[in-house]
Amino acid sequence: MIRLLLAEDQGMMRGALALLLGLEEDFEIVAQVGDGEEILPKALETEPDAALLDIELPGRSGLDAAADLRERLPGCRVLILTTFGRPGYLRRAMEAGASGFLVKDGPVEELAAAVRRVLAGERVIDPALAAAALSAGPNPLTQRERDVLAAAVDGATVADIAARVHLSPATVRNYLSAAIGKTGTRNRMEAVRAARQNGWL
Repeated sequence: MIRLLLAEDQGMMRGALALLLGLEEDFEIVAQVGDGEEILPKALETEPDAALLDIELPGRSGLDAAADLRERLPGCRVLILTTFGRPGYLRRAMEAGASGFLVKDGPVEELAAAVRRVLAGERVIDPALAAAALSAGPNPLTQRERDVLAAAVDGATVADIAARVHLSPATVRNYLSAAIGKTGTRNRMEAVRAARQNGWL
């Protein structure tokens, strides 16, 4: 049996996935979580063969959790299953050690086949997304620039951002200016929007 962990914050979607995948004769759903912070503890407890992770989860993103699993439970294969087919997300997922990256609008049979292929040692990536990621190029933002933009998401002031990321206001202004330049935008909120659309945040 292939033991699966599902991480999806929408209860109805999680239940539907569990039900549909549970109909496969060789699948067993050993854990379901709705919060990113629950992924690693539940995985260590149940030792799944594969984890299907959404990206945008409360607590901790699926991308961060994928990196946690690679480090603490390397035998568990990770498939990212997302609504947001953004090229930057694909690149980050691969860097975090994910073996698969699929968008949620595909049929469940394709998902089941992808799980089996990943466990056979293949890497499975949505073809349209792979092409978009190649044409988009790498993330131009440094980790610090991403941290500062992430702290600016809710329209925070420079002083607020500085407090959140433990930097001086002058340093925050420098990082914001660099991020605005690299994203080709006019202000920090446009930079946040562009970074999100490309999956860089």
